[in-house]
Amino acid sequence: MDFDDRGIIADLKQENKRDLAFHTLVNKYQERLYWHIRKIVMNHEDADDVLQNTFIKVWRSIDKFREESSLYTWLYRIATNESISFLNANKRRSFMPLNDVNEYLVKNLESDPYFEGDKIQFKLQEAILRLPEKQRLVFNMKYFDEMKYEDMSKVLDTSVGALKASYFHATKKIEEYLKSSD
Repeated sequence: MDFDDRGIIADLKQENKRDLAFHTLVNKYQERLYWHIRKIVMNHEDADDVLQNTFIKVWRSIDKFREESSLYTWLYRIATNESISFLNANKRRSFMPLNDVNEYLVKNLESDPYFEGDKIQFKLQEAILRLPEKQRLVFNMKYFDEMKYEDMSKVLDTSVGALKASYFHATKKIEEYLKSSD
């Protein structure tokens, strides 16, 4: 854990420094967390909502943070869980079968006015969205966030070996999809 994070955590746990420390934490991590969440929920407005929920949860549970992992890992874990909860709530609200979630995410991507990628980037995102949820998370964290398997293991509560296997299978499926959609 870096020095800045230790100071932020220490200040968050002191009533008189809490507001400023939380502001510092948000400024430091909001952009990285936003993009992590966005890759999961695929929609700008939804990502903003989930990000806000993530920071609310952080605010409410900072006293429970045991510092067994880095602040960054803890924040990613909360953001990931909030994103998955959001998608699951949407599934339940719309009575969507499990296999239609991928189609829902692809439609979100297609209709997103904030998506600025070209045709190739769109195809890659579409291929990623067709992966099973766990493989999609692992692929995004490794490929886009360049997260180490050890950190991912803490975020997703999964063994490093299982994560490596998930990443391997995800890359193969993406490769297949891109080849078949030419």
